[in-house]
Amino acid sequence: MKQTVICGAALLALGLAVPATAQVKIGVTVSATGPAASLGIPEKNTIGMCPKSAGQTSIDYTVLDDASDTTTAVQNTRKLLGEYKVDALIGSTTTPNSLAMIDVFAEAETPAVSLASSIRIIDPVDAKKAWSFKTPQTDVMMAGAILEHASANGVKTLGYIGFSDALGEAFFAEIDKAAKARNIPLLVNERYAPKDTSVTGQVLKLIAAHPDAVVIGASGTPAALPAAALAERGYKGKLYFNHGVANNDFLRVGGKDVEGGFVPASPVIVASQLPDSHPAKKRAEEYTKLYESAFGPGSVSAFGSYTWDACLLIAHAVTSAVKTAQPGTAQFRRALRDALEATKDLEVSNGAITMSKTDHLGLDSRARVMTRIEGGKWVLQR
Repeated sequence: MKQTVICGAALLALGLAVPATAQVKIGVTVSATGPAASLGIPEKNTIGMCPKSAGQTSIDYTVLDDASDTTTAVQNTRKLLGEYKVDALIGSTTTPNSLAMIDVFAEAETPAVSLASSIRIIDPVDAKKAWSFKTPQTDVMMAGAILEHASANGVKTLGYIGFSDALGEAFFAEIDKAAKARNIPLLVNERYAPKDTSVTGQVLKLIAAHPDAVVIGASGTPAALPAAALAERGYKGKLYFNHGVANNDFLRVGGKDVEGGFVPASPVIVASQLPDSHPAKKRAEEYTKLYESAFGPGSVSAFGSYTWDACLLIAHAVTSAVKTAQPGTAQFRRALRDALEATKDLEVSNGAITMSKTDHLGLDSRARVMTRIEGGKWVLQR
């Protein structure tokens, strides 16, 4: 054992590749149960499809369930860092969980790739977030897509109802900014909890204001609750949803109540409808084939694709970082962080990633598409 360590160190000192026996450990925490389970389950399922090696370096994944709970997400992060000694993290599923994890992995100087939407996760002003990356499109991108579509389709006034958590607040902030930029008044701003079973009071206020469109800032199947309440009371305006609903469980639960709704979404959910020139088409179709081969036709979702992209991103960075330091060391974790930040033109299922010190997402406007729910399916709006 001693001889192996000496040889490995010697190779690193010479700037040569780490031996083929080197292993990178990735810790994953996702919301496979609880209110966000419709997002977390495809994320968990996708880990089995992720790269098992990068060059001659093997990659091992440890997956924990945080049950859509912020405290558990933090506990999982500590466990993965302390007990499993991971080199990088993936997760969590939701914005509140991901934000809560930052202090822990930043203190441990371990890079993490979030699967949640808020731009606050990668705010470059906060030094702790130098260790924080993400793969889903930001609220800024998706709110902009909603207001662009609404403005082009005759919407003059808006109402908003969203989660009473970091996701709902963050998405409202971006919708509000985008609406003001287009001089579209936002008449009502309501909230509900992900575990609520009724939003009657909030919906009555929305209907009383008569907005041309309502934006629902929520994720997963709980986002169907306001849509059902609006439909029950005869609302005929347009419905827009946060991109956190882009999975078939939402379509199943929402049924006719979400029919005709608009969702700015990942290119993955309409991969076959994308033009051949789209930068995401090849990888999106590749991921769709992998996932649906394992879990059945129509099972693919945007959330699994965010996980796959995170795995591709980390594997790509490993090939560079491993030339600098040995996995399992603080030097390697820092080299991996630097390699993630230096990513250029990496094709993934949501587009092409080019990161920098001030951009830990690296996607442009081509990473979003506007879809409409028609006949219980996602249809690309051209």
